[in-house]
Amino acid sequence: MDEEVYAYSPTVEPIIMVARPALLILLCSIKHVVMRKAEWQKSYVPAIYPKATVTLESAHFEGKAKLKVTSQCGLDCHKRAPLPTYENLREYLSYETLYLNGSRTLTDVDIHGFIAAGFGHEQKHGNSVRTKRQIFGLDSRFSILSKNLLFNYPFSTSVKISTGCTGTLVSAKHVLTAAHCVHDGKNYVKNAQKMKVGFFKTKQVEKGRVINQINPLLPEKPRFHWIRVKRTYIPKGWIKGSANDVGMDYDYAILELKRAHKKRFMKIGVAPPREKLPGGRIHFSGFDNDRPGDLVYRFCLVKDETYDLLYQHCDAQPGASGSGVYVRMWNRQIRKWERKVVGIFSGHQWVDKNGMKQDYNVAVRITPLKYAQICFWIKGNYIDCRDG
Repeated sequence: MDEEVYAYSPTVEPIIMVARPALLILLCSIKHVVMRKAEWQKSYVPAIYPKATVTLESAHFEGKAKLKVTSQCGLDCHKRAPLPTYENLREYLSYETLYLNGSRTLTDVDIHGFIAAGFGHEQKHGNSVRTKRQIFGLDSRFSILSKNLLFNYPFSTSVKISTGCTGTLVSAKHVLTAAHCVHDGKNYVKNAQKMKVGFFKTKQVEKGRVINQINPLLPEKPRFHWIRVKRTYIPKGWIKGSANDVGMDYDYAILELKRAHKKRFMKIGVAPPREKLPGGRIHFSGFDNDRPGDLVYRFCLVKDETYDLLYQHCDAQPGASGSGVYVRMWNRQIRKWERKVVGIFSGHQWVDKNGMKQDYNVAVRITPLKYAQICFWIKGNYIDCRDG
């Protein structure tokens, strides 16, 4: 029998076991891909900065971490819709901040240097409700069970949110997740005031393997240690627009931890157009509810896109919401392959397209404006947020 070896492709994220004869073919194809590798392109990023902050009444914690957004207009209709005005964008990108003691503030923002060119008319999306995540045909998800993978980059950047979602480490103290994991459009979810972020930990390790105390022959399910969330940022576009088309585009939030996690994190980046994605694929890992305790990885082709959303058939289940959608591309400046989070997995949606209903799983794209906002939440200034 041919010896099995591990091979890695720059355009396909998982590690795959292949036989040695097949490896030669794979290496040849990799060489061909590298010659035409996708590169990170510098994006022009506008500046978003706070204009005025007012104190709001204390938050109500009565919502559920469930996506409930409806639309009365299909994809074709939205392509013909007028572009949002400058004032619209200022309102959508204003943001609410939730503090540990339950107090909250609303910050109005100003936008400097925004260029509408390329904003596109494919802004919006389909109709109906995005509820449960979807499995399309044969389940193509991978449970990450090896400690060597689970505790190493990029899988180690995925964290569990105590409200039942997934997040991604994007700085030493910040986690990117979906807004609906924190706020249902009317109220903060029930556990948002005491929200925590869970990191994998091992209780006992022997020769690189997690030991199950009950049956040593079986690997033990990794456990979590938790860090409290100090501050939460949510765009006003989600809070005010969750009852109509606008909210879908702003289903993202940043959680600031009480203390640094000391793990490697993933940078955020502006989402490239679909035709510039390496292999046309995206990747993300999350804590799907149907596989308790497992970190579940998947990758798939992007089927369609608008300016704000990516439509795909990546298999997913509840619990994966908030996962950071990332791609791996060549960074010419540092001459290395680099992964960046370019979107946030949101959920399942039925879309009216060409007069027919089609179902997709949907991710929110990080556009230049969203990059500027998220980066400001992380960095605290806009000077360090000009290169997407």
